[in-house]
Amino acid sequence: MTTVRYLRHYLWRHPTAMAGVIISVVLVLLIPLAPLVVPFSATAPNAAQGLLPPSASHWFGTDTNGTDILSRVLYAPRIDLLIAMSGTAISFVIGSALGVVVGFLSGRPGPAGWFSETVMRVADIVQAFPVFVLALALVAVLGNSARNVVAVIAFLNIPVYLRLVRARAMSVRSRTYIDAARCGGAGDLRTVSRHLLPNCLTPAFAQVSVNFGWAILLTAGLSFVGAGVVPPTPEWGLMVSQGAQNIITGQWWPSLFPGLAIAVAVLGFALLGETLEHVLDPAQWR
Repeated sequence: MTTVRYLRHYLWRHPTAMAGVIISVVLVLLIPLAPLVVPFSATAPNAAQGLLPPSASHWFGTDTNGTDILSRVLYAPRIDLLIAMSGTAISFVIGSALGVVVGFLSGRPGPAGWFSETVMRVADIVQAFPVFVLALALVAVLGNSARNVVAVIAFLNIPVYLRLVRARAMSVRSRTYIDAARCGGAGDLRTVSRHLLPNCLTPAFAQVSVNFGWAILLTAGLSFVGAGVVPPTPEWGLMVSQGAQNIITGQWWPSLFPGLAIAVAVLGFALLGETLEHVLDPAQWR
């Protein structure tokens, strides 16, 4: 059975996996299509329509500036998902490359072994700090911008892919086909790039979609405390932060709907990650 056929089979038997795929696809499609589907401007204020409750004209109501909340919720994936995808992609590339090299060199005597141990100890130091506290400190040092949030997400995620790929590389490097490649005259670089790396990426690929959800949560959290995306950019965490002050006076909709959007997005990518973990590993096919 091919991977595509098993994917169809798995989605048919697991409605939650299908839901994860649908949610993820819809959110990704909103990146290019948001300007075409939003009913109102996502940034233009209208003081005369501030804090209108949900109605037929404004399904999610309006915020304190009179901006349509539905439009901002639909537009936010252009910010949140692009930040999450960029940061995760950078960390995937760097972390996977480091992981396969460290795994291949692990246990060797001399400088190669020292390099491997040094990289792992640096990863230990990074992961020893509370993630959000470290992210907050790094953004405070680098500056409050979307580009710096991407850099922070990438930096914090590198150890995740490093450990996943390293563990797989330490297992794969003892396989017969690796020994055959070495006996055939392949050097370390060719062995790692042509034979080891392609066979070590399955767990990293499955982790990517999970890290999307984590990156969305981190971006929202940083924006909520004022250390992420700056107003009036439509971003879910920033919308929750701006609407939270109105809950006590009874205007619950400015923070509820972006909060639900965060929850749905994180759930969708988590379910997608679980699906990929099963589909990309033939040993789990059943």
